[in-house]
Amino acid sequence: MLPSMYTPSQPFTLGILGGGQLAKMTAQEAYRMGMRVAVIEHGENSPAGVMTKLEFPGGWKDAEELERFIAASDIITLENEFIDPEILDAIAERRLVFPTPATMRLVQDKFTQKTTMSAAGIPVPHFAEIATKADLVAFGEQHGYPFVAKTRKFGYDGYGNATIRRETEIDMVWRRFMEGEEPRPLMAESFVTFTKELAVMVARNRRGEIAVYPCVQTIQQGHICVTVLAPAPIEEHLQKRAQEIAVQCVEAVNGVGVFGIEMFLTVDDQIVFNEIAPRPHNSGHYTIEACFTSQFENCIRAVTNMPLGSAEMRVPAACMINLLGERTGSGIPDSVLEMLRIDTVALHLYGKKDVRMGRKMGHLTATGATVDEAFAAANAALDRFVW
Repeated sequence: MLPSMYTPSQPFTLGILGGGQLAKMTAQEAYRMGMRVAVIEHGENSPAGVMTKLEFPGGWKDAEELERFIAASDIITLENEFIDPEILDAIAERRLVFPTPATMRLVQDKFTQKTTMSAAGIPVPHFAEIATKADLVAFGEQHGYPFVAKTRKFGYDGYGNATIRRETEIDMVWRRFMEGEEPRPLMAESFVTFTKELAVMVARNRRGEIAVYPCVQTIQQGHICVTVLAPAPIEEHLQKRAQEIAVQCVEAVNGVGVFGIEMFLTVDDQIVFNEIAPRPHNSGHYTIEACFTSQFENCIRAVTNMPLGSAEMRVPAACMINLLGERTGSGIPDSVLEMLRIDTVALHLYGKKDVRMGRKMGHLTATGATVDEAFAAANAALDRFVW
């Protein structure tokens, strides 16, 4: 019988669906805890795959490769939400997998996700399913412009989103998403006028125990998170309200693992749900240096049903900045030496072979006595980083 909870006294392999940077940082924590790691990805030498002998580069769409991966794993988790629930169903027949296929069905489709959160009483923007171009016109007439059209599945970092500012833009957006080789089902959301974008990481194990991380502010450029400030520079009652909403979201989907919940702080100090990610999240990278238990360790603790670690910060403040590609070519930076001279900054490089414009190649985290101090140190380090 396979173990349902990890204990260091027995051999144990954590399987990870996906081999990118989130899998890599999860694997690093798993190794520290005495586990072995199996990684399945479409292609060799992924950031996590190069770290293990149990690399399955044929990917989860290859039935034989998937079978080998399942056989090598004791409990399985994932680093992205783009895996068909039917594949997760097949895995679940053989191994425990978290988040479960049922959770992923509620999360993967953004229309279903919004419907689930709304039914749970969580504040959400106005939204609607879009089946025809006329539905987009009707949404604009009812809720006004601008509004946002989103693909219901497979969107990330702004891919699959389009802001429609006037009715004349509807034709262009419809052609972009619905008249290509693979039409992508759409939904629409009213545009939220916000003062800050917020995020909260929540870990939940199979016993329903919860660890809630601080509310952070995320700063986006071109729909890509570039900076995270921890804790968010907002009033304490707003931080707590964001944490409460985040917990509601995870419970609404019966989530097991670690989840990133993104929210908007509106001009009238309301907090509105945006999206939930059923995995470690960019907004939680700061937890490695800044919290007693990182999001990656608590992900492992949650899916293996161990007690969760403290999500409290062990430093007053932190700032995380993504290292985004500024050219095309080799993923090896030219120099990090000057950056490493700043003592309060930790550097994380993901080991991706190739860089392209805007690609997440790593991140750095600075800690400090205040958010402003951490922000200044992180930006000073960024200025010294040379691609």
